[in-house]
Amino acid sequence: MFAMGHNQKHLPQPKKLRRLMYLGHVITIFSLILLLRTYRPDRTDQVWTGNFKGTFEPQPQEESILTQKCHPGHMVPQRQKVSLVAVNRTKTLLVSAYQEHRTGHKEVRVIAVVLRSETVAYRCLLCCQDQLHISEGVSTIHADHFDFAYGTADIMCPLPAGCETLSHVAVTTSQAESEGLVDTLDKEFVEVKNQQVPEEGKSDSFPYNFTVCLSTMFDFTNVLQLVQSLEMLQILGVNRVVVYKTSCSPETQRILDYYTHTGLVEVIPWSLSRFLNVSRSWLPEHGPGDLHYYGQIPALSDCLYRYMYRSKYVALQDIDELILPQSVDSWLELLPLLEEKYGADRCYMFENNVFPNTVALPPPTSHTLPRRGRCCRGWQAVSGVNILAHLYQEPIVEETQFSNFKIIVNPRAVFTPTVHGLLESEKGCSWVDRDIARLYHTRAPKQTELTPDKLIYDSRLLSYSTYLTPAVDTVLRESGFLPEDSVH
Repeated sequence: MFAMGHNQKHLPQPKKLRRLMYLGHVITIFSLILLLRTYRPDRTDQVWTGNFKGTFEPQPQEESILTQKCHPGHMVPQRQKVSLVAVNRTKTLLVSAYQEHRTGHKEVRVIAVVLRSETVAYRCLLCCQDQLHISEGVSTIHADHFDFAYGTADIMCPLPAGCETLSHVAVTTSQAESEGLVDTLDKEFVEVKNQQVPEEGKSDSFPYNFTVCLSTMFDFTNVLQLVQSLEMLQILGVNRVVVYKTSCSPETQRILDYYTHTGLVEVIPWSLSRFLNVSRSWLPEHGPGDLHYYGQIPALSDCLYRYMYRSKYVALQDIDELILPQSVDSWLELLPLLEEKYGADRCYMFENNVFPNTVALPPPTSHTLPRRGRCCRGWQAVSGVNILAHLYQEPIVEETQFSNFKIIVNPRAVFTPTVHGLLESEKGCSWVDRDIARLYHTRAPKQTELTPDKLIYDSRLLSYSTYLTPAVDTVLRESGFLPEDSVH
């Protein structure tokens, strides 16, 4: 036998050789994967080629720039006025996003509703010039949550260098990233508004002089007072009224449609109740739920930022409240007086005066009625309160003198609003002397023990009736609530 023949019977057979080669390939592949998983670039911006499905953990305060193109799976439609996007694996709900121009560095402010007991490390996915960037989101919960489980929060997303044109933002968590690199295909991206800042000094910088942000509208049926208030606001000089609507009667919707068509009203669909059990009161013990008063604070926050660069001034108030000047007739005349007396760019706070809608008394005989024509013929058929019939106010008492006030502000000087006043602003707030202007609040009585003889007559509202009454008639007639021949 040849020696070669002896050696051949100890060599692997072809089948065994293929198995060894396959095992070698497997070992090599697993070695490469292990190496890639443990590798971290030694630099502040971490680069991802878009293929590897390993762990991605940016260091705190460092920005991550991804070479991946920004092709989000879903953009919240621009026609959808608020986003209401749930952040996966959290109890966080995104409301809207606005570019913040007033801080020391460029960033995006995402208005959100959060579970206060939940600790979340947020990551912001930013679409800049069609490139995807990541930055660490810093969340601050507003102090006014009234002990509800959920509260309003601002998630601040820093913009990295080179991100000049920002279009959309999504929010995720570092936990989600730890389980795989960011996949934009399953994220909802929110449009970032307020990207352009008008020049403050130009007279045509703002489309509106005065915008009123109304608290949330829920099961609303008070048609007559709604029309009267909207007409009064126009007489005072208001150009825009923003309504955050959850639900209302069909009759109310007709009025909203009418004013939307005229351009006065913008209706923002407010469907927080689809996500949370919103409370119908301001404290948990008065109305159980997850979030204060139908989500009033996130609505006011969104409205203030929505009109920050569209309106010279913004008022935060309810539909049953009117801020009436005492020595002049309009807000256009009032605001220069306030700026001169209290300083510009401040929050002006107006004392609340309650006019019980359960008391309808004739004026005292010593008072001369302003000329107002034949008022209110046919209004009885319209649901709601007639503010011209309730002209007696509760006396101001020390316990409530400085509560439940409402404000007019320069929105560009405000960072964090709340129900009454502000939590954070550039120059703070000033109380307005009641002899200059005050809040007229036609509502259910607050001091329920008062007898009618303890109320104080105030005819200031009637001084507007010459203009108010025919204006209300016109709206009720054109929207089908009054017959065509119903003219005062």
